[in-house]
Amino acid sequence: MPSRETSSSASVRVWLPKLTKFEKARVIGARALQLTMGARPLIDVSKLPSKDFVFIARQELLRGVLPFTIVRRLPNGLRELVPVSHLIEAEKRIFGEVSL
Repeated sequence: MPSRETSSSASVRVWLPKLTKFEKARVIGARALQLTMGARPLIDVSKLPSKDFVFIARQELLRGVLPFTIVRRLPNGLRELVPVSHLIEAEKRIFGEVSL
């Protein structure tokens, strides 16, 4: 049975309104690799206490500026495409903070 894709927007209900610890690790690792390979940071790093690529990637994730999309496979076979910034905003709204 072919799977249909759903796109995420403010009106679409997301299966889990936060990033799992595995998704956080994957996003931070992928972004740190991009920074290592020469990608420009999406935040001002001059005021950060550390210039470590993983630290910069964590700060970008916490601020919700990463242009990544999480693809989640749901139990019914559908795939859910959710922007990371949407999940970070939802986690801040529901839990008050984002834990890493």
